Amino acid sequence: QVHLTESGGGSAQAGESLTLSCSASGYTNCGYDMSWYRQVPGSEREFVAIIDNEGSRAYADSVKGRFSISRGAAKNTRTLRMDSLKPEDTATYYCKTDPTKSGGACQPAWGQGIQVTVSS
Repeated sequence: QVHLTESGGGSAQAGESLTLSCSASGYTNCGYDMSWYRQVPGSEREFVAIIDNEGSRAYADSVKGRFSISRGAAKNTRTLRMDSLKPEDTATYYCKTDPTKSGGACQPAWGQGIQVTVSS
């Protein structure tokens, strides 16, 4: 069974940095894309960044130039480095995986969410 574990959230002052990590377990013989989304109460969940199985990356315009997604040091871990944080980055952040093939253990998954709070 696929399971995503997020870590690294918390509180920061505007202009500071935080790094989120997402560790995926349960993928056997599956490649996957990993993305980050965020959501504030009363709003839709919005896309933040993605790193695909080949390492290509893309970002939402609102975070481009400030956030960086990359492979972590540990296998099956991806990190989201968030620099120059703004109060409007305050949200619950979710990691999401989309396998490059379907069937068996190759199932998409969402993490449980982790809170990021940025104060001015």
